[in-house]
Formats: sequence, C-alpha cells, structure tokens
Amino acid sequence: MIRLEKVSKVYFMGDVEIRALDSVDLEIARGEFLSIMGPSGSGKSTLLNILGVLDKPSEGSYFLEDVDITLLKDRELAKVRNQHFGFIFQSYNLFPELTAVENVMVPLAYAGTPRRERRERAEHLLASVDMDHRFNHLPTQLSGGEQQRVAIARALANDPTLILADEPTGNLATDQGAEIMEILQKLNENGTTIVIVTHDPAISTYGKRLVRLRDGAIANDEVKEGARHA
Repeated sequence: MIRLEKVSKVYFMGDVEIRALDSVDLEIARGEFLSIMGPSGSGKSTLLNILGVLDKPSEGSYFLEDVDITLLKDRELAKVRNQHFGFIFQSYNLFPELTAVENVMVPLAYAGTPRRERRERAEHLLASVDMDHRFNHLPTQLSGGEQQRVAIARALANDPTLILADEPTGNLATDQGAEIMEILQKLNENGTTIVIVTHDPAISTYGKRLVRLRDGAIANDEVKEGARHA
C-alpha cells in the first residue's frame, strides 16, 4: 500500500542543516495497525506529515499503491490527500463555529458530495461513534472525548484507505483515551489501516507493529505478538 524509499526531510536554520528524517525506508501494508514512538525531536510528527501528504520529503520517494506521489503537482496531491487519508489530531482541529454534524460534512463538501448525501453520511458516521445525541452541538458544548469522536467520524468521511493519528489521546483522561483507542482498534479489525504517533507506551500496545524512531531514523521495527484487544 505505502512504501517510503530513502525519505529524508531537511530544514535549515541559518547555515545549520537539521535532518528531521534521515533516509527512512518504510513499508505499510493494507490493514496494518502501526504505532510510531520515539523521544521528542526524533521525527515522529514529520514522518506522519509526510505519510499524510501534509509535507513533502526533501529526498527520496513515496509510493502509494505503486505510484510515486512525490512526482505529483500540489493540486493532484490535495486530491490524493482528500481521497486516501483521514486525520486525527491531539487538539481535535474542529471548526468552533460548526456543529458536530457540520464538522463531519466538511471533507465531504471538498469531495463534491451532494448536500443531502453529506448530511446523511455525517449522521451515520457520528452514530457509529456513539455521537448521535450530539449532532447539533458545537465543539465548546462537547467534552474532549466527544470532540475526538467527532474528529474520528470526520476522518472517516471519505472512506479513507489510511487513518493517521497524531497523539489522539494526548489531551484526554485515561478512560476517555482508552475509549478512543478501542474505536480505532475496531476500525482496524474491520479493515481500516491505522498509523498512530504516541509517546505513551500503553497506547502503543493497541498496535500490531511498533516502529521506534531516533534522530530521524528507524531504530527498531517489530511486529508485536501481545497487541491489546478491545
């Protein structure tokens, strides 16, 4: 599904070169649940941003379904991002002026889905994460866990091939975080590919594979036998 070949990301601060990623080789198969861990500054978020086409590598190739998408133009990349990826962030990133159902409708609008169909799909997705009683609530009227459920529903709007989650439980209490991870795990069991960045060893146990980064490079890549089950 995804293959990175010698991917690097280089930033410059004045004359100083900073290699946020350093010649990373990584393959992600369809249906995997991959956890990415590493100390601060190891390149976790940079890797996630490149996987989600939110950023471009400075060097190397990124193959999605055997197509090198590093060769695509920005408009084509935006289309790939909208069609293939769903994003979940630590800070939820909901539009504060939109209701829960309207937030979930946003990516469907970008995809050109008719309005009535957008509303029906958004309501269905919210119901699937037990938020059918909160359709018309604004984010400020929702708890952190409820906001993250809305964010998950929004990530699923265009039936993505891959969900990318950056510290999705970082702002949540332990019990709320466990509920969010159980939702992600069930999605994975139904065939959705999940990649999650986390600093929490307990959260990483939900994944079936663990990649550890250090200094922008993969230090360890292992398939875990004892992945947690919901």
